[in-house]
Amino acid sequence: MKKDNKTVMLVGVGGQGLVLFAKVLTTGLITAGYDVKSSEQHGMAQRGGSVVTQICFGQKVYSPVVGEGAADILVSLEKLEAARYVHFLKKNGTLLMDEKEIPSLPIITGVQKYPENINELLSNQAISFYPLQASAKAEELGDARTTNIIMLGALVKMLGLTELVDWPEIVTSAVKADFADINRRGFAIGACLV
Repeated sequence: MKKDNKTVMLVGVGGQGLVLFAKVLTTGLITAGYDVKSSEQHGMAQRGGSVVTQICFGQKVYSPVVGEGAADILVSLEKLEAARYVHFLKKNGTLLMDEKEIPSLPIITGVQKYPENINELLSNQAISFYPLQASAKAEELGDARTTNIIMLGALVKMLGLTELVDWPEIVTSAVKADFADINRRGFAIGACLV
């Protein structure tokens, strides 16, 4: 089976679990037989700054770097980060975005306002746009920290990779035993969101 190359960007803010998201995704892709390259970029991540992970996978991948207009899929765990990085998507690319709003320091201090028209702006792009309620589902599940795994479940489903490997087992092996069950359930919830 030929494995077409795909490029995925994961964006959010520090503390949202993007590193875990990327670890589980790359482990699953490698287990499925894909060549995978990834890179991470942290901008004051511990203080709520941007976190960006770029993942390229396919038959043979030479670089993890995703340039502007080159990503097939953008996954954003925060609304403003989606708007900040949408220009990295290809025309007709796909955006999976959690509806969560996390105000940055300038917004918290009143220097700036959180933009009100982000969904409208993103809806007017030449992309497939999926605003998801992952954070709300994570809170219903009982742990807001599962938002990243819920979004992972949505991405795996969107990519059509659910049957390639035992994703729940890969999720379980990546988290502490106390959090295995809730993250497995989060992954299943995410797969139902798209």
